[in-house]
Amino acid sequence: MAIPDFQSIMLPLLTQIGDRETHSMRGVTAVLADKFELTQEEIETLLPSGSQRRFHNRVGWARTYLKKAGLLSSPEKAHIAITSRGVEVLELNLKKIDIKYLKNFPEFIEFKYGKKKKEPVIDTGDISSRTPEEEIDLAYDQVRNGLANDLLESVKSCSPLFFERLVVDLLLKMGYGGTRKDAGQAIGKAGDGGIDGIIKEDRLGLDIVYIQAKRWDSTVSRPEIQKFAGALQGQKAKKGIFITTDSFSKGAKEFTTIIDTKIILIDGDELAQLMIDFDIGVNTVTTYELKRIDSDYFCEE
Repeated sequence: MAIPDFQSIMLPLLTQIGDRETHSMRGVTAVLADKFELTQEEIETLLPSGSQRRFHNRVGWARTYLKKAGLLSSPEKAHIAITSRGVEVLELNLKKIDIKYLKNFPEFIEFKYGKKKKEPVIDTGDISSRTPEEEIDLAYDQVRNGLANDLLESVKSCSPLFFERLVVDLLLKMGYGGTRKDAGQAIGKAGDGGIDGIIKEDRLGLDIVYIQAKRWDSTVSRPEIQKFAGALQGQKAKKGIFITTDSFSKGAKEFTTIIDTKIILIDGDELAQLMIDFDIGVNTVTTYELKRIDSDYFCEE
C-alpha cells in the first residue's frame, strides 16, 4: 500500500484517539503505519528536502488540521486527545474527513486562510483556478500558521522563568537590550507594581522600556493594562511592552489608545510570529528560491 495522503489519515487518526484517553503522537503514528500496512521502507521514506519522513509529516498535518477544526487537542507536549466536538463527529459515522468537511468549522477557515489576509485566495477546490505562485503562497501560510501554533503550545508548556528568558532572547534579536548580560539582569528584576523587568531600548541605553510578561491561558483584560500603566507612571516611564501567551480584550486594546504612555501589546499569535521572524525556538529546515527570467540580460541593444 502506498503512503496515504494526509486527508486519508484524518479519520483513522481521530478514530484511534476516540477512547478519550491522551495518546502520544509517536504511538499514534506507529499504529497508523500498521493500519495502512506500510513497509519499513515506506515509513522511512523522506520528503524531497530530506528534512522529515513523509508519513510522519502527513500524520502531523492531519493532526494540525483536526486540531484547528477543534476535533482534537494537545493536553501536553507531543500528545493528543479527542475533544467533545471530535466525539460528536465520530458519532456521525462519516466515511471520510477531508478539507471540504473541515470547512464546516469557522476555526479551521480562519487557520486555512489566515485572519490577517484582507482578500484570501478563494479555495474552489480546483487547483487550476490558482496560479503556481498563489499555491506556494497559500501553502507557505499554512505551514507558517501550523508552526506558530506549535510554538505557542511549547511556550505555554514551559516554566515562567523560561518564558522570561525567551522574552529576553526575542527582544535582543529585535535590537533591544544592549548585551545579553545587561538584558538578562534587567528583565530579571522582579516586578514592582506590575512591572516584570526593564530593558534598554538601544545599545547605548538612551531610553528604557518597561516589560510585563504573562504566560497566561486567559484573556488579559483592561484592569491589568491599567495596573501596568499606573506602574509606568510611578516610574516616570513613557514606554512599555505587555506580552502575553493568550490574547487581549477589546477594552484592554482601547485603553492603550487613550493614554499618553506608549504601551505595545503583543498577544500569543503575534509572539509566535515574531519568534518565527527572528528565529527564536525555530530553525530553517529547507530554503526554496523562486526565480524569473531576467529580460534585461537578453536585450541585445
